[in-house]
Amino acid sequence: MATFLYKLGRLAFRRRHFVALIWVALLTLAGVGAASAPSAGSTSFSIPGTEAQKAFDLLEQRFPGSSADGATARVVFKAPSGEKMTDPGNKATVEETVKELSDGSEVASVTNPYQANGISKDGTIAYASVSYKVSGMELDDASRDALEAAGKEAQKSGLTVEVGGDALRATPHTGTAEIIGIAVAAVVLVITFGSLLAAGLPLLTAIIGVGIGVSAVTALASTLDLGSTTSTLASMIGLAVGIDYALFVVSRYRGELAEGRDREEAAGRAVGTAGSAVVFAGLTV
Repeated sequence: MATFLYKLGRLAFRRRHFVALIWVALLTLAGVGAASAPSAGSTSFSIPGTEAQKAFDLLEQRFPGSSADGATARVVFKAPSGEKMTDPGNKATVEETVKELSDGSEVASVTNPYQANGISKDGTIAYASVSYKVSGMELDDASRDALEAAGKEAQKSGLTVEVGGDALRATPHTGTAEIIGIAVAAVVLVITFGSLLAAGLPLLTAIIGVGIGVSAVTALASTLDLGSTTSTLASMIGLAVGIDYALFVVSRYRGELAEGRDREEAAGRAVGTAGSAVVFAGLTV
């Protein structure tokens, strides 16, 4: 492996412009594929074999339609000062809110606080629990909007209403966090190497690698039934190990140059030594 990588490193150095064009072509090809492919149709998330997943599967088997692993929300109502939740006006508002919450297509069930003992002892607070057929990551934005809208509508009657639960947890989106991570990594690399060129190389190779990987995942998402979180995980892991692995090779290359070797020989030795570790570690990841 080391001998092969050594020869590959020397060849890549001699044909560096051609190699760079190949990587740009791969990035372009993957980008075109991602742009023309349908979006990921699955947002489900499960970890087969774990005790929690086995419990959810068993509950679904014994109690079909119970959606044991579905999202939940709790809507808490507080009566105005001097009033109680059992007062006719407040009760009518809560029951109307419960009715609105039950209309959603993804809603499995809604508990009525007046039927499920959801009233505090002093009668000033009531709560309704909402269970959904799908998990929080699969829940449509329309369902979240309807949940929040029902709470705001109840507030118009003078009640204090708060909504919580994992039903309001939005699916994470990539973008800002990755940009901040790259900026921090750039600062660290510049301080480490003392050179913008040396610091920029690990970042550039990592960004190109992640771009190809994420674009390929996006292009194949519908065909392979990949979840919408796959791209997020790919970018997160790719940036982390991509910068790290490139740093191994660049550091070894600079070390070989410091020992007086020419650039082609230094490239070959760097890829043959540090590159071997990168290949095996990358395959493991």
